Formats: sequence, C-alpha cells, structure tokens
Amino acid sequence: MIFNQDRNQLRKFYFQSWDKHKNNLPLEPMETIVATLITQHPEYHDFFNEIGKNQDKDFTPEMGQSNPFLHLGMHISIQEQLATQRPAELSSLYLSLCEKMNDAHEAEHKIMNCLGEMLWMAQKNNQPLDENTYIECVRKLL
Repeated sequence: MIFNQDRNQLRKFYFQSWDKHKNNLPLEPMETIVATLITQHPEYHDFFNEIGKNQDKDFTPEMGQSNPFLHLGMHISIQEQLATQRPAELSSLYLSLCEKMNDAHEAEHKIMNCLGEMLWMAQKNNQPLDENTYIECVRKLL
C-alpha cells in the first residue's frame, strides 16, 4: 500500500497508520514504520490528528513549512537503503554518523539533506540519481 502512486491513498495510509497507533490497534509492518516515525516527530502529531483538514494540504517553499509526507517518506527511503545495503557504503557511513552524533534519528536527518540534494540535482539536470555524489556527501558529514 505505501508504494502506491496515488497521492490521496498514500497520504490516507499515513493518517490511518497514526490513527491505528493512537488507538492501540494492530499494525501491519509498514504501518508500524510510519507510526514510529510520526511518534519521533512530535511537531507532526497535531497535523496527523486532522485528516479532514490536512490530507489535501499542499506545501510550497514559499509557505516556509516542512512537508511531513516528504520528510517521513525520506526517512523511509533511508531506512530502505540501509536494509537493502544500497548504496553499499551507506550502512557503514550511517553507523559512523550515529556514533558521532549519538543519535540515529538525527543521523538520518543529516543523511536526508544529502538525499534531498541528490534528488534535486537529478531532477534539475534530468539525469539519473548519482549514488557516488550521494555517498560523498554523507562521507563529508563525518
């Protein structure tokens, strides 16, 4: 369900995962990941409590707000990269960064900046993702 390309269904999945978590209902593995990430971001709790008000909300740079769907989605992407060891070097760099920062969640936030930069450059230049540039950016965090 999380990999669906439909924006409304994907967003609904985030809201439903959070609602099930709050109501102590059984969660599927992907719902657990989403609920855990929302739990780690108290700044998003009120947002995910208001499905009717927020499911269709747009986020533009001019608004000066972080997009919670994008932010949490990037966490999921990084966790998936770590689980699949792709790029291969990311796992060891991540562990070193966690040790340096003494905080795995903050380490993901730092890596997220590199991931976002790589995605933006690929889109801007209409080119494939450059894992080498991504890894070099993460390496510089150490």
